[in-house]
Amino acid sequence: MNKILALTKKELYSYFTSPIAYIVLVVILSLFNGFFFLIIDQNREVSLRDVFQLMEFMLIFFIPLLTMRLFSEEKSNGTMEFLLTAPLPLSTVVLGKYLSMLLFYSLLIAMTGVYYVILEYFGDPDSLSILSGYLGIWLEGAFFIAIGMLVSSWTSNQIIAAVLSYVVLFILYFATSFMQYVGGSAEDFLIQLSTHTHLENFAIGIITPSDLVYYLGGIVLCLLLTRLSIDNRLWQS
Repeated sequence: MNKILALTKKELYSYFTSPIAYIVLVVILSLFNGFFFLIIDQNREVSLRDVFQLMEFMLIFFIPLLTMRLFSEEKSNGTMEFLLTAPLPLSTVVLGKYLSMLLFYSLLIAMTGVYYVILEYFGDPDSLSILSGYLGIWLEGAFFIAIGMLVSSWTSNQIIAAVLSYVVLFILYFATSFMQYVGGSAEDFLIQLSTHTHLENFAIGIITPSDLVYYLGGIVLCLLLTRLSIDNRLWQS
């Protein structure tokens, strides 16, 4: 555990010693804030349901830009082999990098907590549905980060890593758009595959075991596949 925390701290430190982290925070929060006020002004309701759904769509564009460097940068700089031959288990490397990005993302989401304060000041919002929505958007971001990290372990080119991440995330987000071409069990599969379906439940205050399994299972699967990817030296290709 100490090694995981040490690697997580190292990754966060390297991220915040460059202007990238601050630029990303400012840009994303500015967009979130702008759309928050537009949605509240248009809907005239003390709810963050539509805000969460918009945040989900925006995360599809932003998270690949954050995760594309996790392993791709190590490969392009020639430090990947040094990292993997260090006295660290591969699981530690994967978890350390994942947790560093997850903490950064958690900071981003925590800074949007002011939305609830604003709603509470001007109205009487449903606190449970808002907390549920925040849990959902946090889990979805955590899932997206795991996907982005997995894709980053496949290539040394950060642009390719970002593009492939976009492809995977768009397929998951727009899965229900393909329902018109299938039926029966395939249609049910697409509904369950869609990230939008699961976040929608959280956004309206509904938390089901299937939604939790979807996100948590997806995160664990991506982490395991990432470890398998670097363990099989796919990073050398």
